Amino acid sequence: MKHLRNLRSPLAPLRPRRLAYRVPWTIDRSGAPHFRIVNSSSDELRGVTVSIAGSASLRVSSPSSIRPGEAVRASLFGGDPARDTLLVVRWFPPDGHEYLWQVSF
Repeated sequence: MKHLRNLRSPLAPLRPRRLAYRVPWTIDRSGAPHFRIVNSSSDELRGVTVSIAGSASLRVSSPSSIRPGEAVRASLFGGDPARDTLLVVRWFPPDGHEYLWQVSF
């Protein structure tokens, strides 16, 4: 029975958990079909792009860097956005990771 004391668990040790990254955007929908996508974080976000998938068309003023409190303005035209359109925001926070956020109408 002495040899059983040295057995190890077949499971790999658990990795430490990382906290989820909080989406740094809020959407101001009060002027629909004109939307403001506001950087609600305390970080400057770089490489910001906004695109859509669906039948609507998009007009966007998107500078590549958005400081805290600043906004990207996007306008949707045509189609039925609530039925078949998704807005996709892409950005890089200071840590350099790429993030995508999908918004439904």
